[in-house]
Amino acid sequence: MRLFNPWEMGQDQTKQQIEKGLHLYQSNQTEKALRVWMRVLEKSADPAGRFRVLGCLITAHAEMGRYKDMLKFAVVQIDTARELEDPDFLTESYLNLARSNEKLCEFQKTISYCKTCLNMQGTTVSLQLNGQVSLSMGNAFLGLSIFQKALECFEKALRYAHNNDDKMLECRVCCSLGNFYTQIKDYEKALFFPCKAAELVNDYGKGWSLKYRAMSQYHMAVAYRKLGRLADAMDCCEESMKIALQHGDRPLQALCLLCFADIHRSRRDVQTAFPRYDSSMSIMTEIGNRLGLIQVLLGVTKCWMIQKELDKALESIEKAQELAEGLGNKLGLLKLHCLCERIYRTKEQQQELRDHVVKFHECVEEMELYCGMCGESIGEKNNQLQALPCSHFFHLK
Repeated sequence: MRLFNPWEMGQDQTKQQIEKGLHLYQSNQTEKALRVWMRVLEKSADPAGRFRVLGCLITAHAEMGRYKDMLKFAVVQIDTARELEDPDFLTESYLNLARSNEKLCEFQKTISYCKTCLNMQGTTVSLQLNGQVSLSMGNAFLGLSIFQKALECFEKALRYAHNNDDKMLECRVCCSLGNFYTQIKDYEKALFFPCKAAELVNDYGKGWSLKYRAMSQYHMAVAYRKLGRLADAMDCCEESMKIALQHGDRPLQALCLLCFADIHRSRRDVQTAFPRYDSSMSIMTEIGNRLGLIQVLLGVTKCWMIQKELDKALESIEKAQELAEGLGNKLGLLKLHCLCERIYRTKEQQQELRDHVVKFHECVEEMELYCGMCGESIGEKNNQLQALPCSHFFHLK
């Protein structure tokens, strides 16, 4: 027989304290909210309440960029879900585990946990999570530069969003599609999708977290910069950064700083770009966003190249290459080989030049970045693309 413990929280008190924490969190009193939720986790005798509070802790740590803590709570949540013996809770906890690994750039693990979610036979609640599972899996495939599978997952997530009338999910998928098309250099679509996300925020997002507006503005900024519309890019990035600073959203602050640096580099203002790259790198290192670090190092390399400091550029390339190889990010490697090609051509080092030309073409073949119609490579320059129902894509022309 279980003895009564006067210090334990019952079901009603657990629920009350979780709501108190949510109210504090929504009022930007994050540290107070975390203290309330941690107390619930320590004191509550209600497993369902513990599961819910773990969900709150996972979300809060994700938004602060404390991804290792996010992962730690996701593992505890799986144990709680097993204790509850509920397939819906188990699916949700595996999704949180997948998302934690996605944030830490552990993309193979993310895909594996997403597949576990999709194979679980839950109820309608689990089916409603499948859209989020497909989105997380798509982001992981994109991190590995497996573009066809990434697009399949994003389109599946979009179908789930439409079928369930889930506008928040649709908004998140549109942001990921913006990122997808930025990477394969269809900048018109790279702008279209975050603009669609911003429309959804305006039309339906009155009660949503401001992070949805901030994310859509950030992805619009990236696309505007790629299209050479630098003033528009700066406006969108400033709005996104303002929200990120208000809410202590460290991951988004790092991305905005990277975007600001890229805008200044596009203006060939290297002296203003460098400190922003440094600040972005500092946050990316702190939170563990290795994919973001590759982007920062690519920008830094291009700055050194503008200044004709080719040896310093090669040092940055070496650091980025180590990260890209560790993550399995093939597009990052392709870009680095392309930069090396330019550097060694300038330095007139023919053997090194040939090596990187070969490696560049190996990357293109490995990623299958060829147009099925004209045979030319995709992603070399801004080109409008069309995707077939099988998720293969070709040049629209």
